[in-house]
Amino acid sequence: MKAIEFIGKIQSPLKRIEDCPLQENEGAPQVLVRINKKYQPAMLGLNAGDRVLLFTWLHEANRNTLTTKPRNNPKATATGVFATRSPDRPNPIGIHVVEILEILDNSKMRISNLEVIDGTPLIDIKPYF
Repeated sequence: MKAIEFIGKIQSPLKRIEDCPLQENEGAPQVLVRINKKYQPAMLGLNAGDRVLLFTWLHEANRNTLTTKPRNNPKATATGVFATRSPDRPNPIGIHVVEILEILDNSKMRISNLEVIDGTPLIDIKPYF
């Protein structure tokens, strides 16, 4: 089995997990996505205005967490992480619906509202239908 290769990184003003909104529509900032040179040809066909799915590796997540209290509400009933969008989970893959605001060159894209911290690895990009 081949390991996942990161295709790029997110450059974000969010520096700590505590700085992140819970969802992209709750005040998440615009970010810069930097694509590694090896994968830049795969950007062909992406355009400003496209909505895409970004798959990220939430590298600072707790991979041992199996239950959580939704929205960090201490009064909530514990829920299994597979029934939540918590970043803390066995395989911390983030899925984000975003808009490409600008393609700066063949290596960078400015993206709308993304709620991940600076340096988050990018796994993949897919069109959103």
